Amino acid sequence: MEQLQQLLEKCAQLHHHLCPRQVLGVRMGLYAGRLLGLDLPQNDKRLYTIVETDGCGADGISVATNCWVGRRTLRVEDYGKVAATFIDTQSGRAVRLSPLPTARQDSILFAPQASNRWEANLMGYQHMPDERLFSFQWVRLLRPIQALISQPGKRAVCDRCGEEIMNEREVFLGNLTLCRACAGESYYEVEHEEESFPLFNPVWLSQPMG
Repeated sequence: MEQLQQLLEKCAQLHHHLCPRQVLGVRMGLYAGRLLGLDLPQNDKRLYTIVETDGCGADGISVATNCWVGRRTLRVEDYGKVAATFIDTQSGRAVRLSPLPTARQDSILFAPQASNRWEANLMGYQHMPDERLFSFQWVRLLRPIQALISQPGKRAVCDRCGEEIMNEREVFLGNLTLCRACAGESYYEVEHEEESFPLFNPVWLSQPMG
């Protein structure tokens, strides 16, 4: 309980307040550590975490595990769920946790002094047993963890836009090496294509100017 409170205080400093989803994130990360037999927060990069939404819950998980996007130990796959998969990169074991559908209602039983539902969630989530708060499943990743992590220094250049691609995220289409955007997986579109820089073409580099 002491460790939980310390981590919640750290998480609250990031947001300047504490909310129920931060508590869920911290509790989820600590529970995953116990299931995998890992001492968390980690001091290395052994644990890799995939969260299924961004926001407060993700920060709670980061604080509890020391997995961060910037350290390349945390990945966001936005399914809109307060759920996460925790992977031991040494053993290959992976466990996915999510709050039980009954957790929100059951939290009231663990915080009888709460004045409203939000406060009951905030307080109750801190005291509920793990088994009453979360469900978990042992899972297998569809992509090897080595492919997600990649290797340091791996770089490619998109044959269409000329932008650099890191971490082996390039896509091969025939003889072309493309970034995901140029391969048709873009999340954006250029507003004024004619005003943008022309597409990259390595042949131009060998042609005389003027």
